[in-house]
Amino acid sequence: MDESVAASIDPYVASLPRKWMGASALLRNAAGEVLLVDPVYKPGFEVPGGSIDQGESPRAACRREVFEEIGLDRPVGRLLVVDWVPPRPGWPYDGMIFFYDGGILGEEEIAAIRLQEEELAEWVFASPDQVAALVPAVLARRIAACLRVLDSGATVSMEEGYLV
Repeated sequence: MDESVAASIDPYVASLPRKWMGASALLRNAAGEVLLVDPVYKPGFEVPGGSIDQGESPRAACRREVFEEIGLDRPVGRLLVVDWVPPRPGWPYDGMIFFYDGGILGEEEIAAIRLQEEELAEWVFASPDQVAALVPAVLARRIAACLRVLDSGATVSMEEGYLV
């Protein structure tokens, strides 16, 4: 932030804590399997998504990240899960992750998937029963919560991947 902007910020506002935010999409195929992507920079699969940029809405970030990561520009559905993530060693800020319904991909869309090669090595569809073996435990809990509320119209609040 440049000095002129910093000088114009109210002292109370400047004292507020910092949080990071991320947005992800739960994308599925017609069989109900979940689309997972394999990041090159860490072990385990993830779902398409990423950090929310300054001034960007969570929904817009989700759509942007899906496009950047797998090459599909598609509308984002309703919010399924909001999860609070605590600080951890080497990561001093807590954060919020927003999970949206990315919908069901048709055969043409699946054939059109193009990975962002700098970040992703591969993609797979995994049945709900297979997800926990492929992703970190906290993400498996988020995905399971998303799948539970898909048809209910509910949005789930979580903390560290646990329902609250």
